[in-house]
Amino acid sequence: EEQLVESGGGLVQPGGSLRLSCAASGFTFRINTMSWVRQAPGKALEWVATISSDDRYTYYAGSVKGRFTISRDNAVNTLYLQLNSLKTEDTAMYYCAKPSLDPVKPGIMINYGLGPTRFAYWGQGTQVTVSS
Repeated sequence: EEQLVESGGGLVQPGGSLRLSCAASGFTFRINTMSWVRQAPGKALEWVATISSDDRYTYYAGSVKGRFTISRDNAVNTLYLQLNSLKTEDTAMYYCAKPSLDPVKPGIMINYGLGPTRFAYWGQGTQVTVSS
């Protein structure tokens, strides 16, 4: 069974930092491009960042570029997102996502520059709250 388990969220003051992790299992992590997406209360799901399978290429939404860093460790099947200079508008549930056409899994079309790709997210997510 494919699994994505997010962790590392929490309550942080504006300007603070967090590191999110996503532990993957049940599929060949190292050959998959992976992404982070987020959903703020009452808002649509939003793409945050994408990383190539070999860690050579990263892509960011304009709203987080220069503040967030996506990375991965294929040896331990884990995806990361370093969040720096956090703003109140970064408050959201964060999910990691994998390319998938499985209609059972909720998904989002992401066009990070190489054409649209459907990414599925089915973990429990990790909540990031930025507040003073």
